Amino acid sequence: MSADRLREYLDQMHSAALQACDFVAGMEQERFLADIRTQMAVGMALILIGESAARIMTHHPDFPVDHPEIPWSKMKGMRNFVVHDYYELELPIVLETVKTSLPQLLSQLDSLRNWRAQGE
Repeated sequence: MSADRLREYLDQMHSAALQACDFVAGMEQERFLADIRTQMAVGMALILIGESAARIMTHHPDFPVDHPEIPWSKMKGMRNFVVHDYYELELPIVLETVKTSLPQLLSQLDSLRNWRAQGE
């Protein structure tokens, strides 16, 4: 797999994380719990993030080793859980994850992009 493909996976992960954050921006838990459309949109974003992480882990196995600050396995695990056990999701935890973990992931991905742009 090429470096272009790796960048594509990272960009897809970044885009999905940004969209998930946008979906819940300013939204309180009560409103999120009542909004099935946003729940499903966030679920799909988490699937996309985890799928990109899984592809990076499969096709570029050294990359996650070189960047252990990013929770590759957790993102892949969340993807699997959303896909296979969607109706078992604890929605307050999903919302908290999007509001706290995804901004951190976005920051890490931005740092990684800047670092790679400078020639890694």
